[in-house]
Amino acid sequence: MIPDVTEVLDWQQLRDVTSDDDHLMREIVGALIDDTSRQIPLLEAAIRQKNPQATERLAHYSKGACANVGAKSAAAVLENIERTAARCDFDGCGASLAKLAQAIDRLREEAFPG
Repeated sequence: MIPDVTEVLDWQQLRDVTSDDDHLMREIVGALIDDTSRQIPLLEAAIRQKNPQATERLAHYSKGACANVGAKSAAAVLENIERTAARCDFDGCGASLAKLAQAIDRLREEAFPG
């Protein structure tokens, strides 16, 4: 089960990571969104192939990137995928993958409103 993480982006953590540089914050969050979005089809393929090692590895990689900059809801979903893959619960992984796409959309909306 995915914990209810309502905080999409920990702005203070992002400010700390970027030394409060607005341009760098936008650049990092944009790169994170792009990278995590590129990982979704790879995760989807690993889940479809019922490959727990690949699913865990991909989820772990993206979870770390999200957690480092404060993308809390996406990191929580990825952590759930990682744990669920370790149990070989690929139906659960698939359900979480849909939530990951939503978390990335919410991150994009919060970081780049309008």
